[in-house]
Amino acid sequence: MSHENGQKQTEQRQEVLRAEALCKVYGSGDVAVHALRDVDLSLYHGELLVLLGASGSGKSTLLNILGGLDIPSSGRLWYKDQELSQASDRSLTLYRRRHVGFVFQFYNLISSLTARENVALVTDIASRPMPPERALELVGLQDRMDHFPSQLSGGEQQRVAIARAVAKQPELLLCDEPTGALDASTGQLVLRVLDEVNRETGTTTAIITHNEAIGRMGDTVIRMSSGRIAETRHNERRANVEDIEW
Repeated sequence: MSHENGQKQTEQRQEVLRAEALCKVYGSGDVAVHALRDVDLSLYHGELLVLLGASGSGKSTLLNILGGLDIPSSGRLWYKDQELSQASDRSLTLYRRRHVGFVFQFYNLISSLTARENVALVTDIASRPMPPERALELVGLQDRMDHFPSQLSGGEQQRVAIARAVAKQPELLLCDEPTGALDASTGQLVLRVLDEVNRETGTTTAIITHNEAIGRMGDTVIRMSSGRIAETRHNERRANVEDIEW
């Protein structure tokens, strides 16, 4: 094994997030909804995790807690050595700003700003951003930087959203149904971009989807059901996105 390969394997086993017995309950008494039940999870540097599950299985609730958008009702969560489950609102805001990039099903671009300007909104407040131009180049939009969202296809708008998320060089990239509003061929293109960003930048990436086939592109696949982790499996080899059909 070369020194480079050995170093990469060591880096990939560095724990970035650790969750222990996470629970999330909405409401109380007879109307209490248990969105998460005793979830244990570790995410490692450079890993690509695919979270599968039907609507209501708890996967979005879990992603929101991992990203500091919500807090658990009980259980503990660490980002490296920082405990997030007891963090203040200010600490969670700083955690999200410094360490987490989000990609959602809907792009949330500002219509009056160009692709470059939409990405620059994030780089202006990040501590160690990459230039907006580099982020857009990463997602294959170097020729569309000065186009407005209305001049871009749905897939191109989603790629701008990905560029915006990765431009601040986050440790974590959390994607909630990033292909949900796209047709299959455009969705495949967006997944290829996420795969390439993960491989090229080493950003730990989690992708939520209800689409079983997408699990083949992950290092780790977790299936959720009724707020619990029902299955965890590891792919010996990540499938090429081009080979995934749905």
